[in-house]
Amino acid sequence: MFDPGSSPSGGDAGEFLEWQSEIAAFAAVDRLQPPPADAVLFVGSSSIRLWHTLAADFPRLPTINRGFGGSEIADSVFFAEQLIGPYRPRAIVMYAGGNDLADGKAPEQVRDAFGAFVTQARRWAGPVPLAYLSIKPNLSRRRQLPQIRAANRLIRACAEARGVDYLDVHTPMLGADGEADPRWFDDDGLHLNADGYALWTGVVRSWLAQRGLS
Repeated sequence: MFDPGSSPSGGDAGEFLEWQSEIAAFAAVDRLQPPPADAVLFVGSSSIRLWHTLAADFPRLPTINRGFGGSEIADSVFFAEQLIGPYRPRAIVMYAGGNDLADGKAPEQVRDAFGAFVTQARRWAGPVPLAYLSIKPNLSRRRQLPQIRAANRLIRACAEARGVDYLDVHTPMLGADGEADPRWFDDDGLHLNADGYALWTGVVRSWLAQRGLS
């Protein structure tokens, strides 16, 4: 079982202190510029944080970006009250999990952390539409592709059982050779370029339309 008050590795809440300044910065921004009501909330790791075109990509909907770089799913679980609670979002989109695997977590641990996030999201936002963007393949993490695929399978099953929509961005980011296609990635081989974000935007737009939110 995953304990949202501790890390999956068995540590205590002290492991989450590295994120305190970033979480506090979100609150400071909210005080200076109150966030939009009834927005679509994007949470997760650096692929969310670096989605700088989010507002332009979804011009018909208010959006809030609460990604923090380098984070794992457990970090979003721990800070769910601060990341979700203040906003009363109309929907939530999450991307995280790749850093968990890079940190040595097993696919089963990533799945359990995801399940804990769903519990916390429901606690703070209620039964709003919730989508999970699958863990993408990465040029810089080729060796982890089997673990990524395993984690995605487990998370997909967990999502279906919990009423969460699983959005597959992994498959369309693969090339003909079954590896990550370079055309979607920035120079670091890990983060998305403009084309990569355009692909993700299309996937999320389709989901929002299916949910009657576009």
